[in-house]
Amino acid sequence: MKNTIKLIITIAIFYYLFQRIDFYELYRILFKSHGGWIALALFLQLSSTYLAAYRWFKISQLLVFKEKLSFYVQSYFKGTFFNQVLPSSIGGDAVRIIDLTRKGYEKKEAFYGVFVDRVVGLVGLLVLNLIASILFYGTFPKDFSNLIILITLGGILGFLGLFWLEKLTFLAKYKFLNLFHRLARRLNTLYSSKTLLVKHIAISVGVHFLSVLTMYGLSLSIEVGLSFQMLLIAVPPVFLLTIVPISLAGWGIREGAMVGIFMLIGADETKVLAMSILYGLLLIISALPGAYFWVKSKKVT
Repeated sequence: MKNTIKLIITIAIFYYLFQRIDFYELYRILFKSHGGWIALALFLQLSSTYLAAYRWFKISQLLVFKEKLSFYVQSYFKGTFFNQVLPSSIGGDAVRIIDLTRKGYEKKEAFYGVFVDRVVGLVGLLVLNLIASILFYGTFPKDFSNLIILITLGGILGFLGLFWLEKLTFLAKYKFLNLFHRLARRLNTLYSSKTLLVKHIAISVGVHFLSVLTMYGLSLSIEVGLSFQMLLIAVPPVFLLTIVPISLAGWGIREGAMVGIFMLIGADETKVLAMSILYGLLLIISALPGAYFWVKSKKVT
């Protein structure tokens, strides 16, 4: 039922978008896209996924997990495959948790490791977006830029505020709030060295920087005429929106957000939509190694 609702939302958004653009022109742009730039974009996206797996590996080393880097790379690609290709109720994070529990680790520890990796990844996205919005302030209308700065700064401060919740001992008395108190305690234990936290966030910034570079490569393949600094500001908010699980693998939400944001600077809607569709297809292709690792793990078990 959940996937049916997501499918309806995805179709509805695309139906609305297709009312605004010339479908034949969209097909022409996609058909004439430059294969060399797309190949480079694929390499960058694969590199982004690998670096994300490396971040998870470094975070896990601080916990109870003793697996090799290859395990995290394979598991991360499997998770990406489930997120991007399979219309399953099992998400990528769940796949990673299952992989760890099959190695004999407790489910709670596995959940915590994946959760911290997800949060640190999100903070890296916010940091990248904040830096870009400040450095290239004025690229987009001021109202939009101010909103992005406010949201990213609020998110970063909210994350840093988690560390202080450990001092609020009264939170442990309440069932719901106790979760945040325990999370704060674990974060302070994990990142007793704030230098280590900065390093992990820096890796996350690198992950998302490669993803934006991927989008830039695709923009060059169809000659959208967007500068890299424009993409640095506009793409991270799109990634944030696709985290909300209301469509199939972010399809529709990503395209609608891309078109909407770049309308602010008068970009060609058809070309922006084509770029977003290419990125979605590229995500599917880059997730295919996960299918191999998934089948491989099934044969082992």
